[in-house]
Amino acid sequence: MSAARRAHPPLQNGAGGDDGDDERDEEEEDGDEELEDEAEEEEPRLKYQRLGGSVPAILSTDAAASIAVADRMVALGTHNGTLHILDFQGNQVKEIAAHTATINDISFDADGEYIGSCSDDGTVAISSLFTDEKLKFEYHRPMKAIALDPNYSRNYRRFATGGLAGQVLVLTKKTWGGYHKKVLRDGEGPIHSMKWRADLLAWANNAGVKVHDMKTDKGIAFIERPKGIPRPEFLLPHLVWQDDTVLVIGWGTSVKIAAIRTDLSQGLNGIQRTIAAVGSEKYVDIVGSFQTGYHISGIAPFGDLLVVLAYIPDEDENEKKISTSVTPRQGTAQCPEIHLVSWKNDEVTTDALPIHGYEHYKAKDYALAHAPFSGSSNAGGQWAAGDEPLYYIVSPKDIVVTKPRDAEDHIAWLLQHDCHEKALAAVEAGQGRTELLDEVGSRYLDHLIIERKYAEAAQRCPKLLRGSPSAWERWVFHFAHLRQLPVLVPYIPTENPQLSDTAYEVALVALTTNPSFHELLLTTVKNWPPTLYSASPVISAIEPQLNSSLMTDTLKEALAELYVINSQHEKALSLYAELLKPEVFEFIEKYNLHDAIHDKVVNLMLLDSKRTVHLLIQHRDIIPPYEVVEQLLHSNKTGDKRYFLHLYLHALFEIDIHAGKDFHDMQVELYADYEPRMLLPFLRTSQHYRLDKAYEIFAQRELVREQVFVLGRMGNAKEALSTIINKLEDIEETTLILNCIQAVEFVTDQHDDELWEELIRQCLQKPEMVGMLLEHTVGNLDPLYIVSLVPDGLEIPRLRDRLVKIVTDYRTETSLRNGCNDILKADCVNLLVKYYHEARRGVYMASMDEEVHGNRVDDGSSRASERSSSVRALDIKSRTRCGARCCLCFDPLPIQDISVIVFYCCHAYHLSCLEGGLDLMRSNSNQDSDNESDDEDGSPSGGSRMRCVLCTTAAA
Repeated sequence: MSAARRAHPPLQNGAGGDDGDDERDEEEEDGDEELEDEAEEEEPRLKYQRLGGSVPAILSTDAAASIAVADRMVALGTHNGTLHILDFQGNQVKEIAAHTATINDISFDADGEYIGSCSDDGTVAISSLFTDEKLKFEYHRPMKAIALDPNYSRNYRRFATGGLAGQVLVLTKKTWGGYHKKVLRDGEGPIHSMKWRADLLAWANNAGVKVHDMKTDKGIAFIERPKGIPRPEFLLPHLVWQDDTVLVIGWGTSVKIAAIRTDLSQGLNGIQRTIAAVGSEKYVDIVGSFQTGYHISGIAPFGDLLVVLAYIPDEDENEKKISTSVTPRQGTAQCPEIHLVSWKNDEVTTDALPIHGYEHYKAKDYALAHAPFSGSSNAGGQWAAGDEPLYYIVSPKDIVVTKPRDAEDHIAWLLQHDCHEKALAAVEAGQGRTELLDEVGSRYLDHLIIERKYAEAAQRCPKLLRGSPSAWERWVFHFAHLRQLPVLVPYIPTENPQLSDTAYEVALVALTTNPSFHELLLTTVKNWPPTLYSASPVISAIEPQLNSSLMTDTLKEALAELYVINSQHEKALSLYAELLKPEVFEFIEKYNLHDAIHDKVVNLMLLDSKRTVHLLIQHRDIIPPYEVVEQLLHSNKTGDKRYFLHLYLHALFEIDIHAGKDFHDMQVELYADYEPRMLLPFLRTSQHYRLDKAYEIFAQRELVREQVFVLGRMGNAKEALSTIINKLEDIEETTLILNCIQAVEFVTDQHDDELWEELIRQCLQKPEMVGMLLEHTVGNLDPLYIVSLVPDGLEIPRLRDRLVKIVTDYRTETSLRNGCNDILKADCVNLLVKYYHEARRGVYMASMDEEVHGNRVDDGSSRASERSSSVRALDIKSRTRCGARCCLCFDPLPIQDISVIVFYCCHAYHLSCLEGGLDLMRSNSNQDSDNESDDEDGSPSGGSRMRCVLCTTAAA
């Protein structure tokens, strides 16, 4: 059963390939789609893709002539004689300048380590793909075919070649160097094709196809050239080994399948030959043969089927029976086709290939090569993963790769033809990748979108799209295009799968467009990991709305979160401060943003004045006081700005009294308004406020004590005193006492005797104040003096009691003073006596030898050593007073082996001189015995004391 012909299957472009077919191809595809709509289309078996990579660049300056495929690479021969080694994606791995003319044939060995090629320039080149080994053989006629021994590296570098000379040459490397050449066939016309498999070599010449057993060096069979086909110069024969024993021949319009069999014929007497005799006997059996309605440009096995590259001749060619030498008319050729047929010519599928420039090509301009494969088709027509055959369709300017459609292609075809249920069942049955469920789900989602059920579609996305990032991204952008993305945002996954950053950015931007989505935006920004997306596009979408009516507090908070993600902490701080977020203080400390709060003082004060003041004071070197005051004074925000200013200036004054000196005038008024009790300490400490302005403020607010203080500092003590006394009318007695004490303290602080008289003068006008004055001036002013100034007849309340108290206090004070004087005199006498005894005491100084050896003059020298530091100081004084000479003998003090005595009076003696002088005075020293008993600190001798002769004599 033959299938309907399918024109132009979709070709996918490989990496680096062409961007698409030309306009003509597109028009033809449109026409074919219309035909497919009219008739039921059968699912194809093959899929096609243009080979990309380096191929377009290579073919842009050259033309393909031949191709061969190995397990790991593809070799492409061109008309300029260059051999390009490509990977399966078309990327060039190696380039070999093998020839100078068209490369007609290429052959790999079985291991894919060596490659041979032949050319019209009459040369054959063999190169190692992994070493620098290269061989080149020169012939006089163009070489058309080459075949390397499959075991080339192990079989003495053996290969076969042939060309227009008509000889089939087999060359084998000699042990001692050089090559041995053997001619297998000659005189049967040019050799057009040659293939070597295992021990069998097949070639085609003008006569037909011959098979030779290279192991036994015997010809096996000759298959005659089909009749009625064009000469090989116009339509080349194509040979391909399906396996080690099956040879497929495609020549003109004829296909033959030849099986190599072992000869099991009987002997002469009818008895079967022995196995040993049969081993080398082989023959060819034609197991399949059919004619085609097209010219064969290439053929290859496809499991139990055949892939045929068909060239469709036009009517003119059919009429002229182009078996003659007539050249077909150029520019009218049809697209080549791929036919998948059985050995009985039953067509399974047919695909027309839109090869670039096919209108100008002939049958021999095409070639078909296939990669070695080991698999076979299963019952369902599918191939196991890794076993699919790979086919390369070559034209001078284009290479198309063909391979069987797999389970994923089957599912894709079902989806393309709206068989959603079948596609879903296939995916769930395990056919193809799990990710294909995305395609099935997409169809369902498309239906929901058409029905405008956006919320339901969004709700079903997690189940239908599952873990496919590409599917999720596709639907994110689709919902965005429909302006329905906000309904999908809650379902967008952030892991398993994780989408591209662009998808998340588009989703967030969509939530910024409408105030009703702002709450969802804030929640999403907080919940989504910041590593998923770049915050910059979302920020750019929000910032233009900052001054518009669309801006909400929620959107501002979301923008602040995005600023944090984008490391724009200062901008985030501005928004947090504007929104009065309590966590703004922790945010400042976390990111060290003290430099950024210059213009945010008012907002921070409104949020938490106590913490703000503490922050400003801590970092006053960064935020100077004038900035803080300026902002608080000129802010138009609601709130008690003056109170905030008071809190700040008060805290600043407590830390550094000079830091806010420029604002002390203002601070006086602020204290008067908010904390009057702090005025006096401030007034006493500060020197940077205007007294006249302060006095005005205190007068307006009737702050008497502060007025008095300012008047006193202004030098107007009399007015200050008058203020204290004149403001006491109609005041309770307790208050009178306090104010009287204040007046006395004020006059005392002024140290002005005239002011005392002024105080008394003003108090005499008020009898109660006179009593108070008498009671509280004890120790400062003589009460009798006050009493003497009191006018006769003036009634003073409780005068008798106050006078008694004054007298008692005066006596007590007098007694205390006398006692203190007695104690002071006794202390002076005792200290003078102690000083006198200390001055008379001598200090023992050892000689230089004694200091070196550590000797002591006597038992008392230990005390002298304890005072060595004092002695050195006195030695300097003695030198100043005595000129460094003994006060008795007037010889220099530093004399070897003679010790020196230095007294605290700074007189120094030689020890021997001092002892002699003391002996003379000893008879008259009884009067000093009392002093000796008082002294506990001794000289070197415990029984006798050394004294300064000069001072003792003078004292006596």
